[in-house]
Amino acid sequence: MTAKKGFGETVLGWFVVREGDDDQKDEKPLDPPEKKPPPPAAGKPAPAAAPKAPARPAPPPVHLKEGVVPPVVAGATPDAKVFAQVYRSADISDAEQERVEKTLGLLQSLPKETPREVKKQIVEASLKAFGIPIDEIIEAGAQQIQALDAFIRHGEQHTQDVLGDASARVAKLEAEITEVRRLMELQVSTQLSLTRASNEQKLRVQTVLEFFGEEAVARVVKASPKLVDIE
Repeated sequence: MTAKKGFGETVLGWFVVREGDDDQKDEKPLDPPEKKPPPPAAGKPAPAAAPKAPARPAPPPVHLKEGVVPPVVAGATPDAKVFAQVYRSADISDAEQERVEKTLGLLQSLPKETPREVKKQIVEASLKAFGIPIDEIIEAGAQQIQALDAFIRHGEQHTQDVLGDASARVAKLEAEITEVRRLMELQVSTQLSLTRASNEQKLRVQTVLEFFGEEAVARVVKASPKLVDIE
């Protein structure tokens, strides 16, 4: 258990948790309680604690090269070509990528029911036959995981930028829509005022026509080329 903890601390956050891993962890026995040294005898000074080794500084996160990292296209799902470009943007050579792919191919060619230890012996023997050092495969695989983490961060940053720009555009469009609707309402209100004022003016002019009488108005309208005769 102690060795596993040390390994977990080394690659913390690298691996994707598979379904069922939590259940398997629960079934494993707990670590035995840590043994404490006996208290010093009366009159004797306590032994000096052994100096702790200085903590190894964490390496900086992997950054992908701008202009080399593939763009995150909306609606697209990354495929093998995209991931190959991701690895190149993290300075992982094609040869290093090929080592990991060759190992995956060997693993996938074995029957699923093959015991893990047997798989390990077969794969390691095949890799030695190909002249591929196992440590180089492990190093390349770890590099790929770091590059994929960096690609996720790159995508998250790009997504935040897109969402920020989209939100600004939406706010601008919403402001324009609000202004257009205000103009529409204002135009309707203006038309109502125009109709009301024009009808009031018609009543004023109508007073003159009513003064001369309906027959006179009808005669002039019928004879005038400027007026429309409405029957």
